[in-house]
Amino acid sequence: MVLIGLVVSIQSLVEGERFIDGGYYTHYNNYLIFKQSFYHLIHNQDLYAYYASEHFDLFKYSPTFALLFAPFALLPDFLGLSLWNVFNLLIFVFALFTLPNYSVKTISLIVLLSIFEIITTAQNEQSNTLIIALFIFAFSSLERRQYFIAALFLVLSIYLKLYGIVAFSLFLFYPNKIKLTAYSVFWLVGLFFLPLIFIEYHQLLFNYKSWLALLTREHDQIYGISVMGWLSTWFGYERSKFFPVLIGIMLFCLPLLRISNYKCYSYRLLGLCSVLIWVVIFNHRAESASYIIAYTGIAIWFVLGKQSLWEKLLMLFAFVFITLSPTDLFPKYLREEYVQAYSLKAVPAILIWLLILIQMWKPQEEEFANNLER
Repeated sequence: MVLIGLVVSIQSLVEGERFIDGGYYTHYNNYLIFKQSFYHLIHNQDLYAYYASEHFDLFKYSPTFALLFAPFALLPDFLGLSLWNVFNLLIFVFALFTLPNYSVKTISLIVLLSIFEIITTAQNEQSNTLIIALFIFAFSSLERRQYFIAALFLVLSIYLKLYGIVAFSLFLFYPNKIKLTAYSVFWLVGLFFLPLIFIEYHQLLFNYKSWLALLTREHDQIYGISVMGWLSTWFGYERSKFFPVLIGIMLFCLPLLRISNYKCYSYRLLGLCSVLIWVVIFNHRAESASYIIAYTGIAIWFVLGKQSLWEKLLMLFAFVFITLSPTDLFPKYLREEYVQAYSLKAVPAILIWLLILIQMWKPQEEEFANNLER
C-alpha cells in the first residue's frame, strides 16, 4: 500500500498541468482543494467559494475537515500529497484487520479484490478509503463495546461526508443506546466548534451556512453513478430525487425490523455491508472513485459469506462492471456509449445490495461467517 501511494503521487506530480474549463491545473487538483481549504479557513475566507486561480472545482467538505487537514497542508506538495495517499491506503488496510474474527487470508482477499478501486481512488487523491476506515473502525469498536471511540469514528465520518449519518443505524444492534447517543452528541458538538481554534464564531457559522447552500444547489443538478442516475438513463426518470431516496431509506430500514437477528454477528456484518453500499448508490454525487466504498462492502459480503453460485456470478458481474468497465480494458466506445451513458457501474451494486437486504431479513445462521477465524 505504501508503494501504491507513492507511485500514484509521483505520477500526479510529474505529469504537469492539464487544461480544464478554461484554465491549467495540476493532476493532483483534489489534494490542492483540501490543502487550500485549510488556508482559506485560517484566513477567514469563504471555504465554498470558487478559487479558480488555485484549483479547479469547489471544496465540499466541512470546516472541521479543513482544519484536520492541517498536518498535510503545512507540508510541501510533494510530501503532503504522498503522505495523504499513503495514510488513506494504510488506514484502510488497518481498519480491515480490526474486524472481529478475521483471518489474514480473508482480509488479504478483500484487499486483492478491491485493488483496482483502491488505485482509482488514490489517483484522485480522494478520502474514500478514509470514510471506509471510519465506518469499519466504528463497527469494530461497537463489537468490542468501545462506545465512546465508536461514536467518535462515526461523527468524524459525518464531518467528512454528510452521508456518514447512515452508519448511525449500526447503533441499533447494540445495547446502551442512550450512552451511544450521549457520546455522539458530545463529539458532534466538540468537532463542530473545533475550528474556533483559528476563527471567530460568526465566521464559523458563515462557513456552515455557505456549505449548506452549496450542497442545496448541487442536489438538483447532479444524478451521479447512482440509483437516480440509473433511473434517469434507463427509464427517463427526471422527477425529484426525494422519492428514490425515500424508497431506498424504507428498503434499508426494512431488515432492521428483524430484531431477533441482532444477536448474530453475521447479521451485524451484513448491516455494515449494506451501509457501505447504500451511501454510494443513493448518493446523487457518486462518481467512479467513490465506488471503492460500495465495492468494499461487496467484497466483505462475498469473502465472508457462503459464496454460492449466484453470489459468485454476482461478484463476477460486479468485478467486470464496477472495476473493469472504467478502464482501458473496455473499448472507449463501450465506455462512453454504454457504461457511462447508462450508469452501468451502479447496477451490480444495486443488485447485490438488494440481495443483502434479503439475507438480512432471513433468520440468521452463524455459518454465514464460516470463513472467519473464531
